[in-house]
Amino acid sequence: MYQEFYNLTDKPFQLSPDARFYYNSKGHNRAMAYLRYGLRQQEGFIVITGGIGTGKTMLVRNLFVELDKSSIVAAQLVSTQVSASEVIPLVANAFGIPTAGQNKASLLATLESFFRARKLEGKRVLLIVDEAQNLPIETLEELRMLSNFEQNGKSLLQTFLLGQVELKKTLQAQSMEQFRQRIIAGFHLRALDEVETKEYIEHRLTQVNWQNFPSFSHEAHARIFESSDGVPRKINVCCDRVLLAGSIKEKNEITGALAESVLNELEKELGNPETDVMETAKINISNLTQSIVEGLLQRISVLEDEVTRLKRRVSEDRERHHKAIRTELDLDNNDH
Repeated sequence: MYQEFYNLTDKPFQLSPDARFYYNSKGHNRAMAYLRYGLRQQEGFIVITGGIGTGKTMLVRNLFVELDKSSIVAAQLVSTQVSASEVIPLVANAFGIPTAGQNKASLLATLESFFRARKLEGKRVLLIVDEAQNLPIETLEELRMLSNFEQNGKSLLQTFLLGQVELKKTLQAQSMEQFRQRIIAGFHLRALDEVETKEYIEHRLTQVNWQNFPSFSHEAHARIFESSDGVPRKINVCCDRVLLAGSIKEKNEITGALAESVLNELEKELGNPETDVMETAKINISNLTQSIVEGLLQRISVLEDEVTRLKRRVSEDRERHHKAIRTELDLDNNDH
């Protein structure tokens, strides 16, 4: 594909997280600082939240690269809708502990023994839970209970939670007070700004032997930022499509015009949430207007029928009144 045309050694904008492409933005740098701080504290929970595609999983990949494997035993749990009864076996499996034939009590005892054995070896145990926004409150409580395993006043298990904004809302629940007291640090990861977006693109390209071929114009970078909102995953999608189009057209430069053309097409394919909302609103307003007009026309028809009925009634009353007057006059004439 375009890698061959542009002499790149690998695909620079793949969607799967790869620590080689980790970009240390201001936000990612602070998030990593909190994770490192948590490791030094050797206890409690560290919570990192962020929007979809902002690079939370990439943080995990980078953290695993940094970890000293000789002193830290780490496992990652990517959660979906994990119930409270399922989470302990999943944690055990993540650390390579067999779960067959063990009930919850025996699994907890096995996990505690595992944690203490690592402590005797001079090692710490770290659990990283990704997509933690999917965890129900009851499941988070089970994770909190695991942090109760202690030795010499230090927890035998440390947990990092990474998730979307919904995780913050879950942790703010009144019933989560005990859990919140175990959180020693938290950080919300935001999208990249325009300058960082340009640096992010060039950083990833540099990792695959990019020699400024193709070059990117200022307008192209601006259009990519506009289309992606600075979200790394969306930047990857935009750049991948733009480079593909550039290679097909054999372009030495990604210009603003090329980026504009390609990204407009991409937005039509994927749908623009803001445009979709506006179109939905227009349709709803149109439907509402039509409904109102139809209701008014129906009401007018009813009123017209009512007016016709009243006119008929007035005419009939007038005729009866005139008839009564004529009858009265005839009687008077007969008397005379």
